[in-house]
Amino acid sequence: MRNILATIVGFVVAGVTVYIFETLLGQSLFPLPEGADPMNMEWIKNNMDQIPTGAKVFVVIAHFMGIVVGMFVAGLISKTSMVPAYIVGCLMIAATFFNIFVLPKELWFSISDGAFAFVGFLIGTSLAKKQMTKV
Repeated sequence: MRNILATIVGFVVAGVTVYIFETLLGQSLFPLPEGADPMNMEWIKNNMDQIPTGAKVFVVIAHFMGIVVGMFVAGLISKTSMVPAYIVGCLMIAATFFNIFVLPKELWFSISDGAFAFVGFLIGTSLAKKQMTKV
C-alpha cells in the first residue's frame, strides 16, 4: 500500500513541480504574447515561434525538475522499493517525449528537453536510492 501511495504522491508532486517552473515562474518571467492560449495545443503548434526563448528554457527546466523531485518524493515515501520512483520517472519521461514529438520545436529545444529528462532520471534515481532503508 505504501508503494502505491509513493507512486501516486510522487507523480502528483512531479506534475505540480512542472507547473510551478513552467507556468508560474517561466510564464511570469517571460510572458506569452498578447492573446496567447497556452491550454490550446493548436494555438501552441501554430505559434511556437512567438513563445519567448526564456519560457522555452523554463519548460526544459520544469521537465527536468519534475522528474528529479517526483522520483525523490516517491523514494522518500516508499523507503523500501525503487519501483515507485522508477514508475514516476518513466511516466514523466514519457510525458516529456510526448511533448517533444507532438509540438513542433527548434532542434535545440527538443534535444535539450530529451537530454535533461534522462539526466533528471539519473539524478532522481540517485536521490531516491539514498532514501532506501536497509531491510
